[in-house]
Amino acid sequence: MADLSAFPITSKWPAENPDVLQLYSTPTPNGVKVSIMLEEIGLPYEPHFINIGADETWGPEYLELNPNGKIPAILDPHGPGDKPLALFESGAILIYLAEKTGKLLSSDPATRYETIQWVMFQMAGVGPMFGQLGFFHKFAGKDIEDKRPRDRYAKESHRIIRVIETRLEGRDWIMGEYSIADIAMIGWVRNLVGFYGAGELVEYDQLKRVPEWLERALARPAVQRGLDIPKRPA
Repeated sequence: MADLSAFPITSKWPAENPDVLQLYSTPTPNGVKVSIMLEEIGLPYEPHFINIGADETWGPEYLELNPNGKIPAILDPHGPGDKPLALFESGAILIYLAEKTGKLLSSDPATRYETIQWVMFQMAGVGPMFGQLGFFHKFAGKDIEDKRPRDRYAKESHRIIRVIETRLEGRDWIMGEYSIADIAMIGWVRNLVGFYGAGELVEYDQLKRVPEWLERALARPAVQRGLDIPKRPA
């Protein structure tokens, strides 16, 4: 039985099975990247719901695991050298899990780096831009009379989603085959046109390949499960 007592987070969110990977997350676009990945690769894990609305990521136990105070984060009792590994940043976690299991990331060096570049594109562009657009369109930002901030993020999101549209020409998936590059983007594109209700701002209805890609992705059983993990308290 693995000993995770050195990690303060396990005192607040105890591990029922400390021998399996521990996931600390919320089903947001960033959080579901990891839950979808875990469902796709079939690696045993134990999810813990982190209430970001109650600022649980800013408590000392969580900050010890992720000093940046964001979800998701993982604690793998069987990391490199069979030693526990704590890891944060969803993109880094996707790469780690892919390499740990040999799934959804090509072993061919050129293809591997090309896949990682699209994960970085999501981390640096898709997530930040779609997230800011969501803030200024749906949340507190919508009350700001000056619409220039919203319009700036709408314009950039409009451009970015067309980068994806172009990439999907002649491909079902970002890399041709389903990979962590797709998993990184599913939640964000889904939220942009769903939860954020910003489809009109980015002229989503003028796209063809992105909507078809999203439909294919959302039809995957592992994606359907991962979108609802960890379960939100009733």
